[in-house]
Amino acid sequence: MQPQNILILPGWQNSGPAHWQSLWQDQLGYVRVEQHDWLRPLRGDWIARLEDVLLSLDGPAVLVAHSMGCQLVAAWAALSKNTHRVKAALLVAPGDAERDELRPVLGSWSPLVLQILPFPSTLVASTDDPYCTVERATQFADAWGSRLVNIGARGHINADSGLGDWPAGQALLQELIQI
Repeated sequence: MQPQNILILPGWQNSGPAHWQSLWQDQLGYVRVEQHDWLRPLRGDWIARLEDVLLSLDGPAVLVAHSMGCQLVAAWAALSKNTHRVKAALLVAPGDAERDELRPVLGSWSPLVLQILPFPSTLVASTDDPYCTVERATQFADAWGSRLVNIGARGHINADSGLGDWPAGQALLQELIQI
């Protein structure tokens, strides 16, 4: 798979320079799907942007989503007629936009899409994620038909988690690419 067909889907507020997604982009040539507004993410806008990027690619894509990027994958897959353009998805630390403290900013994401994804996926969860309980992440994995990988207490699985370029995550991604 060509690096330009591996799409990085950050969540709300984007992924900073020390985040594993940014490191993968810088080191491996993966492509970030840039959103128009990282601070006020509107579901319809984010879905349209992902669709545009996918339609511009030659060949299938693998999606690498973090936080609200995971919800983007589910929402896009429920609406798009182009899901055949995605080979697989790595879904890391899904954000739960239905948490009371997140509803004011992420209101357009509710209700969350909870249906089987039409491509293979792996969901990576942490036992102490401040934005999604491991129980809720398990519900997402079940609803989306994703393989669940619990990596223990690693917070929101971001730069603050001390993962660096996260070789274990890269190994999970390579497993999906080989499917």
